[in-house]
Amino acid sequence: MDLWLIWLIIAAVLAVAEIFTLTAALGMLSVAAVVTAGSAAVGLPAPFQFLVFAAVATIAVLFVRPLALRHGLQPEAARFGVDALVGKAAYVVSDVTGLGGRVRIDGDEWTARAYDETLVIPAGKTVDVIEISGATAIVYPRD
Repeated sequence: MDLWLIWLIIAAVLAVAEIFTLTAALGMLSVAAVVTAGSAAVGLPAPFQFLVFAAVATIAVLFVRPLALRHGLQPEAARFGVDALVGKAAYVVSDVTGLGGRVRIDGDEWTARAYDETLVIPAGKTVDVIEISGATAIVYPRD
């Protein structure tokens, strides 16, 4: 079997392993194996192929991987508008059922509906907003 084909098989195995681990390191090693397969295909001797693999793997793991990880660890984008209300606490102004009711969220009064149609949340209780559907807050009672 040709060496370039062996390097491609190694690259494929590393790529599949990367899919399961999501560490970015195995993906970089897979890229290094593909580059080494190219060097093997042009006829570079085996000892030099290992040097190519080591050099590309070192560069990729030391320089490219930190950039990829930094890019993946971006902070969550700020939520605005009604999206920012999801997860907030609300005060029940009038009984909330599966059909309707009123809650106060951050000083504003909203129409509300319980997540469960059989549930009745009495006025004065605190609830959590789990979703905003149009102009209606879908709420869940706090225990």
